Amino acid sequence: MKALYSLVGLLLILLVGISTTIKTEIIIDEKDSVADVMRKLGKSDDSKYPNKNVKGGVSAEAGRLLIQEGFAPKEKGGKTKKQSKHFVCTSCHNIVKEDIDLASPDPQERLIYSEEQGIPFLQGTTLYGAVNRETFYNGDYEKKYGALVEPARNDIREAIKLCAVECAQGRELDDWELESILAYLWTIDLKMGDLLLNGEEFDLVESALNTGEDQEDALAIVESKFAKGAEAHFVYPPEDRKKGYDYVGNPENGKMIYDNSCLHCHKRQRYSYFDLDNSKLSFKYLKGKANGYAPHSLYQVIRWGVPTKSGKKSYMPQYTKEKMSDQMVEDLRAYIEKRAE
Repeated sequence: MKALYSLVGLLLILLVGISTTIKTEIIIDEKDSVADVMRKLGKSDDSKYPNKNVKGGVSAEAGRLLIQEGFAPKEKGGKTKKQSKHFVCTSCHNIVKEDIDLASPDPQERLIYSEEQGIPFLQGTTLYGAVNRETFYNGDYEKKYGALVEPARNDIREAIKLCAVECAQGRELDDWELESILAYLWTIDLKMGDLLLNGEEFDLVESALNTGEDQEDALAIVESKFAKGAEAHFVYPPEDRKKGYDYVGNPENGKMIYDNSCLHCHKRQRYSYFDLDNSKLSFKYLKGKANGYAPHSLYQVIRWGVPTKSGKKSYMPQYTKEKMSDQMVEDLRAYIEKRAE
């Protein structure tokens, strides 16, 4: 009997030893967080994660409400003062994926994708995947906001603060509100299914996670599949506004711009005092203003925006080159002129 017990004990020891040496195979799923995969490959930035110890009730749901509604419930009852009287984050930013190829965003492809997905075609870059970016307020935004851009360029918290006060023309965020917004943004971070990995690249990343080999190569592949920041370059209106840009406009493309961009803000004065609709009157008015320099000239507002005025803090931000090409501006004009006939 003792021999039997000894044999059983030996078998148990062997089984435990074997189980401790067997590793569970890592299989990448399309819903896996890109940041988590990058962390396993040796790169992470813990400073981007929300500090949930801040007093006030940090939560992703509070962050979602602040972004979409402009206010959130307080920890001890009631709700916050509205962050801005003029805008919410989603006035200018989507909260879903808006580009098919995240490494090479293209405004025309974004417009088509927006039309297919039923999402607005907006001036600001989507907040989807914002936590995966490394730089903010890139390119020409320094011309608009000056030194305010410096702390925001490489710090997502400072970028959120700048957007809340300068872009949204609102109040400063409390610490718990800022951390809640960050918590929400982590619920819409990039997923592995968003990256255009081919089969060979996918296998290499998965192999690196399982074997620990070629991790630098795998990390480089993952990082090459999405932009680390959104480029932004301001564009001048055409010198001769009667002639316009040197492109033949496509009214069908212009319709998508009008429906998904112009009407997003101006239909029933959603974010603007200037009301637009699909009536002939609206199109005739826009056609008549196109050649001039008035605030309602499509060249003027698309390329320069409408600045804040005394007693009126709401404004229209401009479309950068990366958000609307010169060709697309002419497409919009062609559609307006066609509808004005």
